[in-house]
Amino acid sequence: MIKVLIADDQMMVREGFSVLLGAMPDIEVVGEAVNGLEAIAKTRELRPDVVLMDIRMPELNGIEATRAIVAVDEGAKVLVLTTFDLDEYVYQALRAGASGFLLKDASARQLADGVRVVAGGEALLAPSVTRRLITEFSKLAEVPKLPAVQNPAAYGELTERETEVLVLIAQGLSNVEIAERLVVAESTIKTHVSRVLVKLGLRDRTQAAVFAYEARLVTPG
Repeated sequence: MIKVLIADDQMMVREGFSVLLGAMPDIEVVGEAVNGLEAIAKTRELRPDVVLMDIRMPELNGIEATRAIVAVDEGAKVLVLTTFDLDEYVYQALRAGASGFLLKDASARQLADGVRVVAGGEALLAPSVTRRLITEFSKLAEVPKLPAVQNPAAYGELTERETEVLVLIAQGLSNVEIAERLVVAESTIKTHVSRVLVKLGLRDRTQAAVFAYEARLVTPG
């Protein structure tokens, strides 16, 4: 069972998501939080696999809550929910450690699938959110490297194939798609992805994608 914590300051949203996800045979909603501070506390208490996180909440916003959660629990995955695909906080939330973004108008199936994808360690970005993210990257001039990456030239430690896999991750390809592109087994790609994350000191594919853009290994557009 995938344990989920729902953090949103709107009761109707929390209850609606709880009902939708609770109907899934492989997902269990273990708790709800009404603000960022409560989301942090309940994550420590309940140890969910996935936290559905609203960005704009009282007490503490979703970005700061996400940063605190991933700092104390590396196993927690945060799936950020937003009402607007043009939310100005998309980039900041991903750098804070969110594993993906999903719009609140997503269908029940998209929501459940999103939880499963993030719980499985994949990155999840709604298409319209991805377009916004690329736009933000294209505006970047000088940005600080991810805190987890101590050496700005860390990607130099990657092999040629690992660098190739990193670029394909940043382009949004799944393990299956990367395997097809490189004509190798999916298990081989999983191994490459794991090594990339370890060498770069990153927690998941989403941070790997952000790193690839910030290191200019991938050019927006």
